[in-house]
Amino acid sequence: MNQENKNKFAARHETYVPEYNCSVIATLRTFATKWKPCIVCYLSEGPMRYNDLFRTIPNISRKILSEHLKELENDSLIIRNQFDTKKQRVEYELSETGKSLMVILEQLQDWGLRNVDNVVSIEKMITETLSPKAKNYWRSKN
Repeated sequence: MNQENKNKFAARHETYVPEYNCSVIATLRTFATKWKPCIVCYLSEGPMRYNDLFRTIPNISRKILSEHLKELENDSLIIRNQFDTKKQRVEYELSETGKSLMVILEQLQDWGLRNVDNVVSIEKMITETLSPKAKNYWRSKN
């Protein structure tokens, strides 16, 4: 590359463009990963323990589930309730902010059902994948 071309590229990088915090991009950064919408959807049904979430969400690793739960808690989308430090009984539930995401997820679901082939609704996903232990848990709560 000759000197003239190098100078053109250098000039582009020196130009300052102010960074704007786009609300859409900021929102997507908060929960738009492969697994966070699934976690939010399952927790929309009620509080769940870590192992119930792990058994219910197909193909998620323990590491990713732990990381996402911590991130969702740090972003105030879920609440971590620790009941007994000795037995380490912990449940996760959606915060009010997390519950407000369900409107967005339902709109995304509706768009996907209309425009993407071979997808299922949130409700069908939850009812078909919820583990028997978790189903018994929900029956006892209701």
